[in-house]
Amino acid sequence: MSNSVSLRVLVVGCGNMGASHAMAYKTMDGVEICGIVSTGKSKDILNEKLGGGYPLFIDYAEALDKTAPDAVCISTYPDTHESFAIMAFEKGCHVFIEKPIADSVQGAERVAAAAKKAGKKLVVGYILRHHPSWIKFIELAQQLGKPLAMRMNLNQQSHGYMWDVHRNLMKSLSPIVDCGVHYIDVMCQMVRSKPIQVSAIGARLTNDIPEGNYNYGQLQIRFEDGSVGWYEAGWGPMISETAFFIKDVIGPDGSVSIVAKEAGSSGKSDSVAAHTKTESLRRHYASIDASNEFTRKDEWIDLTDEPDHQELCNREQAYFLNAILQDIDLTDHVEDAVNSLRIAFACDESVRTGMAVKL
Repeated sequence: MSNSVSLRVLVVGCGNMGASHAMAYKTMDGVEICGIVSTGKSKDILNEKLGGGYPLFIDYAEALDKTAPDAVCISTYPDTHESFAIMAFEKGCHVFIEKPIADSVQGAERVAAAAKKAGKKLVVGYILRHHPSWIKFIELAQQLGKPLAMRMNLNQQSHGYMWDVHRNLMKSLSPIVDCGVHYIDVMCQMVRSKPIQVSAIGARLTNDIPEGNYNYGQLQIRFEDGSVGWYEAGWGPMISETAFFIKDVIGPDGSVSIVAKEAGSSGKSDSVAAHTKTESLRRHYASIDASNEFTRKDEWIDLTDEPDHQELCNREQAYFLNAILQDIDLTDHVEDAVNSLRIAFACDESVRTGMAVKL
């Protein structure tokens, strides 16, 4: 496919992420939306937001047949990801899919295999990989020496519409799987070492979710090089906002932290736009003199390129288009996505069994 040929994309799922990806396609050269799919009213709302005139569908299989797209953008709930992606590959489509790839490790492996068999591109929505500040955060973490101690969380005091979203998500995935894959992926990029063991705890803090599920979880990962990582996630109207945004990495040579004064303020914990904001990176140096006093002041790094949520989605979709047009090898991208999900589900197993899980 050349740049002069328009890539026809079927948008499947019209919630927050699906709508943002659709807006990205609307503004991109060489891309056209050939249809919009959702089971509810969200497709009508998105169609109006995009200016109207797009074919609308309730049934995904029918939409695939009638629109014959070149690519499919899947932003539905995770329990549909595997079947929808495989159907798209069997129709000869490239696929952009929101994380996680599937609601099981085996499902993720089947999706990856289907992409390979079809010879089509599979891009997974790891939005932080496209954020300049998070890229810089990882780069600085790699300068701290080894081992690393990585501390991250994203607790969300969700209410209103977001509590509906989270309850629906928890029918198939826990918070530490759904959100955790992002931050597990970040940790793996920071250490580039083999994860060897996970342990995790969880608590069911509401009767609003199915018996046996939990809406608060904390995981710990041990890596082969001695590095350790910690991640915490909780969803619901009962969650505290006091410490919902922690992003620290500590190594022998100091530490680096994301300091999000505005995004980390009260009332922002369930704001998707706030979750990617970094605002400032603080680099602390561990070097001390004979009196054990620091020899270097902390360095504040304020990056001028601070894309908002929509711009990050624009960049994700530009990457997807470029991967198709330039035939970029996405082997490592897909393997990283499957591996981060494998680690997240091992953490989920640890919560449910009360035992550490070796990888």
